[in-house]
Amino acid sequence: MKRIPGPVMLDVESTVLNENDVRRLSHPMTGGVILFARHFEDRAQLTALTDAIRAVREELIIAVDHEGGRVQRFRTDGFTVLPPMRRLGELWDKDVLLATKVATATGYILASELRACGVDLSFTPVLDLDYGHSQVIGDRAFHRDPRVVTLLAKSLSHGLALAGMSNCGKHFPGHGFATADSHVALPTDDRPLDTILRGDAAPYGWLDIALGSVIPAHVIYTQVDDKPAGFSRIWLEEILRGKLGFTGAIFSDDLSMEAARAGGTLTQAAAAALAAGCDMVLICNQPQAAETVLDELRYAPSKESGRRIGRLRGRGKPPRWGKLVARADYQAAQRLLRSTLG
Repeated sequence: MKRIPGPVMLDVESTVLNENDVRRLSHPMTGGVILFARHFEDRAQLTALTDAIRAVREELIIAVDHEGGRVQRFRTDGFTVLPPMRRLGELWDKDVLLATKVATATGYILASELRACGVDLSFTPVLDLDYGHSQVIGDRAFHRDPRVVTLLAKSLSHGLALAGMSNCGKHFPGHGFATADSHVALPTDDRPLDTILRGDAAPYGWLDIALGSVIPAHVIYTQVDDKPAGFSRIWLEEILRGKLGFTGAIFSDDLSMEAARAGGTLTQAAAAALAAGCDMVLICNQPQAAETVLDELRYAPSKESGRRIGRLRGRGKPPRWGKLVARADYQAAQRLLRSTLG
């Protein structure tokens, strides 16, 4: 009988597992591992690390923020340096069909390279709208038009799926309008709910079952709730699951960020996010603090929550790197990216 994944995703201390990592990964409250650039030396080391994580707990989800542009954790030893998503939006404005084709190729390259090294999931695509003034979003967004964002995200997700990877839309209901960076401050958005639903949140409803998971924003939408979206049952249960019909997994954004820590401990933040409707909470770059949460948190994930998380595991057995780069579809995707985006 498979164990239900625990509700905490954390990281490990270095490029190889130590006994502290093994203890934390073995904890029943642990459900996943998030990797960063500091966990990467080369492909062989990364693959050895993901293999070692699986040897501790086979059911753990291994994830990474690997969008392209400035948010791409692995960039050397053969990994393709991917463009920021705004480049795809700019291409759309010139040639719609070519842009969707390149988006699919981008998703396929992104996912196939990660999966060849043992990574299940990249937290992509960004569904925020490009208003041109968000410090933290910037060129990570596809476009200002939610219809363009939806169609490019769908094409990118098709590419991910071709390599056996699910997807994660972020940051619900939309971080693009807020100017502050939630890593260091608590942003607010004072627009009415109808405005947000017609624009920023629209891609989540339009993508529907094509969306496997979601990360909500650490933003307070003052006319809807006095809590950030990731801690709000109004946003997660009433709007995302109820009004928009979302059935996938919900991850919190990093609880170590300033916007999540206000007024409580990490354990209290984790409990609040889970109570609001998150299936799994992220605690990044603080493995020791994460262990305190593992020990203090009192939470029993439901079977449905476990199924939602379990569906995010990589599908099928991916080819190892040598076979991947020799494949005709991979080579064709590489040629398309080089010829259109340089």
